Amino acid sequence: MQLLEAQNVTKVFESGLLGKRRMVAVDDISLAINEEKPTITAIAGESGSGKTTLARLLLGVIQPSSGSIRFRGQDLAQMDSRTRREFRRQVQAIFQDPYEAYNPFYKIDQVLTIPVRKFQLASSRQEEQKRIEESLQRAGLRPEETLGRYPHQLSGGQRQRIMVARALLLNPKVILADEPVSMVDASLRATILESLMTLKRELGISLVYITHDLTTAYQISKDIYILYRGSVAEVGGVEKVIKDPQHPYTRLLVSSIPLPDPDIRWGGEAGIEQTATTTGASKAEVHGCKFSNRCPFVMAECRQQAPPLYKTDADRAVACFLYKDAEQVSGRAMAEALAG
Repeated sequence: MQLLEAQNVTKVFESGLLGKRRMVAVDDISLAINEEKPTITAIAGESGSGKTTLARLLLGVIQPSSGSIRFRGQDLAQMDSRTRREFRRQVQAIFQDPYEAYNPFYKIDQVLTIPVRKFQLASSRQEEQKRIEESLQRAGLRPEETLGRYPHQLSGGQRQRIMVARALLLNPKVILADEPVSMVDASLRATILESLMTLKRELGISLVYITHDLTTAYQISKDIYILYRGSVAEVGGVEKVIKDPQHPYTRLLVSSIPLPDPDIRWGGEAGIEQTATTTGASKAEVHGCKFSNRCPFVMAECRQQAPPLYKTDADRAVACFLYKDAEQVSGRAMAEALAG
C-alpha cells in the first residue's frame, strides 16, 4: 500500500491582472512512498526546478491545480478532520532554515512540548519529559546541553537537529527533508545525514530528501527524481542515474559536481557545460522540450513537443527523444514501480 502518493500533480501559479501570467511550478509529476518498504527518495535539481513546491504539495500546505496528493489512498482535499490529523502526525517536515521555526522570545523547549500536547502523546509531565529527552538523543543531542536554552544560544547544526527531534516525537512514517543540510557547515552535514539514515534503518521511517546537492543525494538515497523547470527529466535508482546519467540535463548536473582535483570533473561533459554557459538557464517560454534551448543534442522534434518518459532500464526512465526507441512509460507507473 502506498503511504504517500502524488498522482499526476501539476501546480500553476497565476499573477498579474486577471491571472494573465502563469508559471507552471510543478508539471505532471507522480511519486509514491510505500508504507511497508521504508526508503530514501531524493528530489534533485537546480534552483527553480520545483523541488520545494513539490514538497509543499506533499505536505498539504498548498493544493495542486490538477492531479491529487493521497495519504493511504485518500485524497488530501477530501479528508475529514480525523484523517487529516493522522496525516499531520504521520507526515513530518524538516526545512532548510530551522531558525524560522523558532520564536526567539521562547526557549527551544516550546517547539518540543507543543506537538506532544497537541497530539496527546503523554499522560503526564514526566512522560512528556522522557519522550522529549529520548527524541533529542536519537537526533544526536544531549538534553542537558539543549533544553532550557534560547534559539540564539544554539548553533545552526543544533537547531536543525532539534527539528529532527521534533519530527521524531510524533513517530512519523515519512519525513520530508527540504535542503536540511544546506545551511550548516561541512563538518555537521555528515552528522545530520547519518542521523537521517539511522531513522530509516532503525525506525523504519521513509525520507523524501530534497536537495540541489547530488553528492549527498547519492550518499543516502535509493531512488532519485531529477527535476527541470517543474518536470521530471530523469528518474530511477540513484546508482544508475548518478554514475551513468542519460538525460543531457542530468549529465550537466553530474559534470558540475566538484572533485578534489580541479582538473577533473565527473562525466567530462564539457560540451553540455559550455552550452549551458553560453545559452544560459533562460526562463523564457520554450516550445516542446523545456531543456531544448540548452541542449547540444536538440532535434527538430524537441522543439515541437514535450518528450514523454522512455523506460531505458527496469528502474529508470528518461524524458528525452534520444531514447525514443525505448518503451514509453507513464510517470505514475514508474513511481509505483520504484516504490514496489
